[in-house]
Amino acid sequence: MPEAHSEAPTIGSVLLAAVLLKLGTYGLLKFTFPLFYIGYTYFRGIVIIMCILGIFYISLIAIIQVDMKRIIAYSSIAHMSYVVLGLCVNNTIAVVGSIFLMLGHGFVSAALFFIVGFIYERVKTRTVRCISGLAFYMPMLSFWLFMFTLANVSFPGTCNFVGEFIILVGICDESFWITLFCVFCIIFSSVYAF
Repeated sequence: MPEAHSEAPTIGSVLLAAVLLKLGTYGLLKFTFPLFYIGYTYFRGIVIIMCILGIFYISLIAIIQVDMKRIIAYSSIAHMSYVVLGLCVNNTIAVVGSIFLMLGHGFVSAALFFIVGFIYERVKTRTVRCISGLAFYMPMLSFWLFMFTLANVSFPGTCNFVGEFIILVGICDESFWITLFCVFCIIFSSVYAF
C-alpha cells in the first residue's frame, strides 16, 4: 500500500485511503464475520496478534520515512490495524469505536493526502527536510497540515481520538495487557508525525 500511495496521483491516494480501505473493513464487519462465524472465532486470536504486531511494526517503519506520502500511508496502515483489532475483539463498544475510527480516518487521511499533493504541486518535493520554511510561505496550508496531523495522531478532541479511545475501552474488556501495549504504540504515532 505505501508503494501504491507514493506512485499514485493525489486523487488515487485519496480514493485508496478514504474509500477502498473503509470498504474492506466494512466487508469484514458486514459479510465476513457473520457469514463465516466459526472460522472467525477459530482464527480470532491469530488476527488479534497480527494486528498488535502490525501496529507496532508499521509505526516503527513510519518513523524512518522521509517522504510525506509514505508517512501518511504507513500511518493509515496502523490506523486500519486498530480498526481490525476493534472488530476482532467482537465487543459492541470496540465495534462502535472501529466504525467511528473508519469514518474519522477517511476524512483525515483524505485531507492529508490532498495537502501533500498541494505541497508537491508547488514545491515539487515531498521530502520532509526540504519543506522546512513552509509556514512562512504558506501559513494557512501549514495550519491545516498541523491540524490534520494532530487528528491523525489521535490528539484529544479530534475525531480519531474518539474512535481509538472507544476501541481501547472495548479492548480493555478483552485484555488489559493488549490495551496497555496499544496505548504504548500510540506514542509512536506522535514520533513519526512530528
